[in-house]
Amino acid sequence: MNKVYASADAAVADIPDGATIMAGGFGLCGIPENLIDALQRKGARDLTVISNNAGISDFGLGRLLQTRQIRKLISSYVGENKVFEEQALNKEIELELNPQGTLAERIRAGGAGIPAFYTPTGVGTIVAEGKEVREFGGRPCLLEQALTADFALVKAWKGDRWGNLVYRKTARNFNPMMATAARITLAEVEELVEPGELDPDGIITPGIYVQRILQGVDYEKRIERRTVRGKA
Repeated sequence: MNKVYASADAAVADIPDGATIMAGGFGLCGIPENLIDALQRKGARDLTVISNNAGISDFGLGRLLQTRQIRKLISSYVGENKVFEEQALNKEIELELNPQGTLAERIRAGGAGIPAFYTPTGVGTIVAEGKEVREFGGRPCLLEQALTADFALVKAWKGDRWGNLVYRKTARNFNPMMATAARITLAEVEELVEPGELDPDGIITPGIYVQRILQGVDYEKRIERRTVRGKA
């Protein structure tokens, strides 16, 4: 049961045009840098991408936006990417915005096999357009549908060749739930270890959810927006 792929390019080789992709991470923290770059090199187009945010103009998902490989983005925050802004304003890309908690729960529900759920978030706003509204305990709630994908691209701190994964800190946002919600999950890790080296109690994503794993290389780990204090 060796799920190790020799490279990110080999792992994404069968992702076709028109696929639905989940891309983990929060801001630029915990994003699958190697897999995104490999997907750009492969050139798959007309992608629907589900991600908390759109990266920045020249990094992360911004690279797929530069090459116009993304047809639709399902996200909660896109404010750091000028390339996306231009495409959205020119109606060159479809955008589905979600409140962040709603996006997270839609993905979690997809991984748990729950087709839809009700939430009070977004009632009375543009988010509610076209959605069923019901009252629970006197409070109106929207019906939100779960999200699943053909492929999930996730990033972890450590993993073994069976696909068990451990994340660190903010990288735990979105990556674990996305790993459960796709037909095929691809994981890149900072450190690939042998089975038995990970503490079983510390494993966050069990290997049953992961079909492909690879040793990541050359991580940049950029800061999305650097803020420094001026001289006193």
